[in-house]
Amino acid sequence: MPMSELIQRLEAAGVPLDDLTKFAMEDVDPANFTDFDLDPFWDDRPVPFLFTGFGATRTISAPHMIATLLHNLEIIEGQDIMLIGSKGGYLAAIIDRMVGKDGSVTIIEPHEEVREYTEERLSIHQSSGMIRVLRPHDMESSDESSRSFGRILITGSVREIPETIEHMVVDGGFVLGPFGGPVHQRLLKRERQGDMWFDTDLGGVVFGPMDVGESESGPLDPNSLANHIEDAFDLVGGLVEIEEDTSERVRALIRALREMPTDLPFIDEESTEEEIMEHPVVDLLMSEIDWLGPLWPIFSEFLSIDIASPGSEEEMPDFIGGHEDLVP
Repeated sequence: MPMSELIQRLEAAGVPLDDLTKFAMEDVDPANFTDFDLDPFWDDRPVPFLFTGFGATRTISAPHMIATLLHNLEIIEGQDIMLIGSKGGYLAAIIDRMVGKDGSVTIIEPHEEVREYTEERLSIHQSSGMIRVLRPHDMESSDESSRSFGRILITGSVREIPETIEHMVVDGGFVLGPFGGPVHQRLLKRERQGDMWFDTDLGGVVFGPMDVGESESGPLDPNSLANHIEDAFDLVGGLVEIEEDTSERVRALIRALREMPTDLPFIDEESTEEEIMEHPVVDLLMSEIDWLGPLWPIFSEFLSIDIASPGSEEEMPDFIGGHEDLVP
């Protein structure tokens, strides 16, 4: 059975898996949550479940990442757990098995197309307890906003805990998720103690953005490019010395990109060379080429990402806590 074999490989690689997690992963069939080929999944890689109408790819996380998230959620039977982002319903179905008949799973899915897909797939899942799929504005009602959770899992990268859910975390509870920009993220467990928050850093990760709109942006979307350059610049600046004049030029470029209008022409693989070269973003980058050119190879090196797959049959490296979950 593929899942049993995969779990054995994950355990051999040092991925933490307790009996409850193994039971739930073996009990929930990922084929019920995607129509795409599952071969990458069995090789411990993310697998798509949906291509949105605007071109974003939404994935079910790689099995080692799923196991890592479940381990760090510290799930026990009877808990009420919230997920921000549905991951197609697969992760929620596993958590549903783990919390059992006395527990519940509440999904907040901001993207309508993903939400409808998730509701459809979960409708055929024989839930153990209660699973709800809500829109963000559903949380504005008094009944929903007064709910509290000991565990909240954010399934896409964010820079901060959304204000709408901060007050829902019980004292002693925590939010788990990838915090950072598009390139540099840390998997953090942010625990609430009274009015204070305390972070536990669980390692470097690469998740797709929680905001699906960022995935749907074109390659020359100025705000997305600004975020990537800023993230890479922060990483580079921590490792090599960059002259102050160059640092200021990078900051000015980031500001200029973010100040660009939002209705720029869309560029894709069918765009002509002339359309690309006349694009305002390309024009801006070319105007800064004298100083940006020598720096760009360094940025590109940090913008390239290798995906870890400790449970793959082809590679069995020592698993030391760094996890990557790239959404292409």
